Amino acid sequence: MSLISLIFFLSLLHYSSLSLSFPFNYSLHIDCGGHVNSTDAFHTTWLSDRFHSGGATSVVSEPLHFQHQQEKTLRYFPISSGKKNCYSIPTPAAAAAGGRYSLRTFTVYDNFDGKSHSPSFDVSVEGTLVFSWQSPWPESVSRSGAYSDLFFYSNDSVVNLCFYSIATDSPVIGSLELTQIDPNSYPFDYAKNSTNYILVNYGRFSSGSDQWGPGFSNDTDFFGRSWQSDAEFRLPSVSITNGATIKAISAIKNIVNAEKSPNYFPEKLYQTAITASGNRGGVLEYELPVDAKMDYLLVFHFAEIDVSVTKAGQRVFDVIVNGDNASRIDVYKEVGGFYAYDWSYVVKNLSSTTLSVRLESVVGAPVICGLENYAIVPVDLKTVPEQAIAMRALKASLHVPDRMGWNGDPCAPTAWDAWEGVTCHPTKDESNLVVSQIDLGSQGLKGYVSDQIGLLTNLVSLNLSSNSLGGNLPSGLGRNSLVKLDLSNNKFTGFLPDGLTSSSLQLVLLNGNLLEGQVPDELYSIGVHGGAIDLSGNKGLCGVPSLPDCPLFWGKNGLSTGGKIGIGLSCLVIICALVFGIYYICIKRRHNEYDFGLPHELMSLASKRNRYHRQKSLMTLEMESQHAKGFITTND
Repeated sequence: MSLISLIFFLSLLHYSSLSLSFPFNYSLHIDCGGHVNSTDAFHTTWLSDRFHSGGATSVVSEPLHFQHQQEKTLRYFPISSGKKNCYSIPTPAAAAAGGRYSLRTFTVYDNFDGKSHSPSFDVSVEGTLVFSWQSPWPESVSRSGAYSDLFFYSNDSVVNLCFYSIATDSPVIGSLELTQIDPNSYPFDYAKNSTNYILVNYGRFSSGSDQWGPGFSNDTDFFGRSWQSDAEFRLPSVSITNGATIKAISAIKNIVNAEKSPNYFPEKLYQTAITASGNRGGVLEYELPVDAKMDYLLVFHFAEIDVSVTKAGQRVFDVIVNGDNASRIDVYKEVGGFYAYDWSYVVKNLSSTTLSVRLESVVGAPVICGLENYAIVPVDLKTVPEQAIAMRALKASLHVPDRMGWNGDPCAPTAWDAWEGVTCHPTKDESNLVVSQIDLGSQGLKGYVSDQIGLLTNLVSLNLSSNSLGGNLPSGLGRNSLVKLDLSNNKFTGFLPDGLTSSSLQLVLLNGNLLEGQVPDELYSIGVHGGAIDLSGNKGLCGVPSLPDCPLFWGKNGLSTGGKIGIGLSCLVIICALVFGIYYICIKRRHNEYDFGLPHELMSLASKRNRYHRQKSLMTLEMESQHAKGFITTND
């Protein structure tokens, strides 16, 4: 098994809370495969599984074999979820400008799938390959699992922890923990700033004690580090041959300068130590498993906790790393007694898979409290941020299926294939990666092409043929870099964007769509100048040989400017004619009403007056008739 080839088997578990003296309080503990939140025996809250791109959950085959609940569940990523799957873990808003983190994972197989085949897969953090699991795993690791941890820098809003399937194996993860730490922690003298490297733990031990730390004891480590016993790495035969006696010693009073910025090493680390004394001088030697052809950072921890040492020069010893005398140490001379003293050393260009650390007496017996060993992994190139945004937008708009594994960084790590159907290459200054080709023909896509595709300024070839994509072609399509474009046999509508007149295009296949409008001469000339173009099957396209003539006043974007002006003038004439007609009719009606008609009220009054005079005349005639008959005048 390789962890960039080795996994540090018994790493850290987790602390429940951070001391007020520690200025960073962001920490996430995720129970991968867990369905509910839980709290462990050390009062650490574990979140149910979240932030993952896909996969499925399961449990180990022997749950009673594991002490903690978060070790009993797991998430695995079958090949149907794609070759690349990720956890995208949010970071605190305050660290958006850049922060340093500790990442710890627990990986276990325990024959959860009944196949008796531990999987092969790689793991990356922020686009850099950090762990590599190769089948078969050691039996103890396969059955009981292994913890591994690292320190890295990130200035993104999320941290991408990604898994890449080798062959058809399913990557697995039992738990993961992300903790913000001091940005200045673990400084070392190297070619570039420490933000350009990831420190992967290859071994961490405390001398003179059993394994301790978060998850194994109630001792606190602000960085979540756990410490193995140095007996796991010490070569006892060296001391025996040398005639030395190995002795553990303990401090009888507090240690000064522990738990201080930037590394916050716990005080417990300096309260015990191992010494080797003998007639021929004491020797302590450790062997640390490593990967060849890599550089390593060794961090030594010392404290003079022997009350018999009261002045400089009483205990002096050499530190020899792989046969090279790295330094001569006199702890009391450097800091005095009961005072934490740390010293680091970079080992370069290892040619073997073991790293030897030897402490040889000069005066008195050598002493050591602890040692850490980290592989210095250079940060890999990442996709240009704008292009990563564009690719994520395309993933959403094209409805790219999960089986294609479009997760994490589109192009990184460089040791892996890019997203399925995507080809990348470094920029000229080799500072970033850019997308050069997208080949997604016949993938059953049913969305549309996002406008963000215009951000892919290095795209040379785009093939989305034989899908069910629709909508308009984005205006940013056809940047000067684009040479080959195949969008044939889809359902694209609308007009041809101006960007397609790029002089770089040599192949344009747009046949079998629902496009319309006049084809620009510049686009059609591709076929005349040695390239190839196919626009057939678009009933609305016109204006070039092999296509119908465009209607009068018809342009590449539909109605031409002249046509629009003509229609506008025609509409204006019609509106004016209508206004004039309405005006004429209204004026004529008013004139007729005043010359030939009386108001209705006057006509009604005249009718009443005529009827009254007729009735009055009839009454007068009747009275005269009666007078003539009955009222004749006589004389006495």
